[in-house]
Amino acid sequence: MENEKGNKNFDTIVYSAKVKAGKRRTYFLDVRQTRGSDYFLSITESTKRPNSDSYDRHKIFVYKEDFNRFADELQNAIDYIKTNLMPDYDYDEFKRRNEEYEARAKELNSNTDQAATEEKPKSEIDDDLTW
Repeated sequence: MENEKGNKNFDTIVYSAKVKAGKRRTYFLDVRQTRGSDYFLSITESTKRPNSDSYDRHKIFVYKEDFNRFADELQNAIDYIKTNLMPDYDYDEFKRRNEEYEARAKELNSNTDQAATEEKPKSEIDDDLTW
């Protein structure tokens, strides 16, 4: 089996999800298949470097024997923060802000398309949107 780069020596992504977290940070959750037809989870945090087109990436791998414990302890850690450390915080705030951001970006892109002018670079659209 070939991976996304066409290399037969590495694993293949069989499922992928992307979580945008603001203007500069994105999380990727990839289910990968090994040459031996085994599966594991690869979690990548990708952060855009300021004043650059490059990214910092950090990865962790979670293997099948750890799935249940990892998921349980991740949920326990999140619940602890929400219940004990920040019970009054509005955790849906970022979801609403992201929805507003996406709607505004779509509106700016459609306005640019309707004007039949040169499309505005994504970096300029991001500058128009505030987090």
